[in-house]
Amino acid sequence: MQQDIIFPSGTVSYFFQSSVRELLQLYAREHVVFVTDEHIASLHPYIFNERNVLLLPSGESSKSIENIAMLADRLLGMEATRRTVLIGVGGGVITDITGFLASVYMRGVRFGFVPTSLLAMVDAAIGGKNGVNLGLHKNILGTIRQPEFILYDTQLLQTLPEEEWSNGFAEIIKYACLFDTALFDELAANTLSYYMNNAVALDGVVQRCVGWKNKVVAEDEQEKSIRKLLNFGHTMAHAIENLYAIPHGKAVAIGMVVAVTISEDMGFIEHGISLKLKELLQRYKLPTDIRIDTGSVMEILKMDKKRNGDAIDYILLAKIGSPVIQSIPLMVIEKALSAYESNH
Repeated sequence: MQQDIIFPSGTVSYFFQSSVRELLQLYAREHVVFVTDEHIASLHPYIFNERNVLLLPSGESSKSIENIAMLADRLLGMEATRRTVLIGVGGGVITDITGFLASVYMRGVRFGFVPTSLLAMVDAAIGGKNGVNLGLHKNILGTIRQPEFILYDTQLLQTLPEEEWSNGFAEIIKYACLFDTALFDELAANTLSYYMNNAVALDGVVQRCVGWKNKVVAEDEQEKSIRKLLNFGHTMAHAIENLYAIPHGKAVAIGMVVAVTISEDMGFIEHGISLKLKELLQRYKLPTDIRIDTGSVMEILKMDKKRNGDAIDYILLAKIGSPVIQSIPLMVIEKALSAYESNH
């Protein structure tokens, strides 16, 4: 099922309930270069056999500017031109790298994604943000450029360990908290194993989340206003993800708990919502706390892209389904983190 979404910078074709084999036929006559990691290549060799492939080690450490330079050099060795199509097959790390590389190689070549993780399907692959890390600063170098297509083959998820399913549901829960009380209730009524074993229900949730993100991005592609809402849970997540080497979804889960706690402390939301959120996160086997060092976290937060002077645009909740963008002084965040640290 194809759905074309128009953004200010271009149109993206979404292929839902599709197969990678269809993609291989669609681009059979193009000069295609695949970008993937060693783990994905070993799980799905039929995608890459006898094709041009840029292969990377698995993991967040691959998202570096040094790797971008190395990959660009390899593209030159393959005689890749502006007519080349880069196809990123993998999770959020691979889609970020592919989009960034395609944005800067020869000032821009066509690219598309085949997300292989649930997190990438509902979030990382969507929206046109492409970035790499600089030390502990996540996605500090990046571009906003839309892919030509995103293909959804949920059969690829069958190779995921349960932990990666949980990581994906952190982002799904994020959308429910921000925009969709009905989805929040649906998630509360079901379990992780239900969606892992129910393809129809899973497809429905995936398309629902894609719809929410596309609606926001189409209205504010450059993140000047409402797109900031999608950072719910991510301000803290980006600070702790690299610092403590935990998966993105788990970091987002903790970040959402911190954001809702700040919402309560500042009087934006009635007490009890944080408990409701924690129960839902735990239902999907996600963490709700972590031991942190406030000083170390604050050093990273001070360089957050959303910082404005001595404050950061933080996403809070007024209630489930009703987010608030609030400029919060760094000293208030530090006080909240110190209280969080002392309770853990």
